[in-house]
Amino acid sequence: MDLHLQGQHVLVTGGSRGIGLACAREFLREGCKVTLVGRDPARMEQARTGLGAQAAVAGLCADLRDPAAALRMVEEAERAHGPIDVLVNSAGAARRTPFAELEPQAWHEAMEAKFFTYVHVMDPVVRRMGARGRGVIVNVIGMGGKVATPTHLPGGAANAALMLASAGLAAAWGPSGVRVNAVNPTLTLTDRLAEGLAADARLRNSTPEEVLQQAQQKLPLGRLRNPRKWRRWWCSWLRRARPMSPAR
Repeated sequence: MDLHLQGQHVLVTGGSRGIGLACAREFLREGCKVTLVGRDPARMEQARTGLGAQAAVAGLCADLRDPAAALRMVEEAERAHGPIDVLVNSAGAARRTPFAELEPQAWHEAMEAKFFTYVHVMDPVVRRMGARGRGVIVNVIGMGGKVATPTHLPGGAANAALMLASAGLAAAWGPSGVRVNAVNPTLTLTDRLAEGLAADARLRNSTPEEVLQQAQQKLPLGRLRNPRKWRRWWCSWLRRARPMSPAR
């Protein structure tokens, strides 16, 4: 499927696994130049090797909770592949904790892990896109910002804050030719799902396997989404979110 993204530079945070890696795979199929960002060098190298397109894929490691580190990463990505046309934020996830186990630090850590990892990358990227008059940002946020759950309160609050920030940035930078989108995928079979299942199991005095089965029974199709089978859904988003030429 040709979505007219050939040669576009796409930066994917959280790109070494899960949803981010699945997104990177689809962009490569569309002929994009892709920069993956993650924290673990070994996992990053494994992701790049698995994609099988070393020439088109750059892998950078950075702690995006640090704004200076995020800026250095953006500058390095643009030196490698040129200006960023599309930013997909999928980095960071707040630890899931049953509400009775929450301490104040958990709320701070959730904002650092989910909210600021996105904002620290968006800030320099959206300004550069605005100066060029074109660009797209897609924030992969999750359902926690829409529906409160007793094991995901700090993370859900961070997600809700990120949704508001996305909407505000979309309104602020839209006139400059930059589109900011937010997507809220539901439960997805990634490495991070296991932590959430364990937290829910402790809260319910159950097992992760039973929690997973109950969660699947609530879904219309009776199964969780698999990142490797996202092609149809993700392509529909790419079709809507691809960069437009500057207005003349």
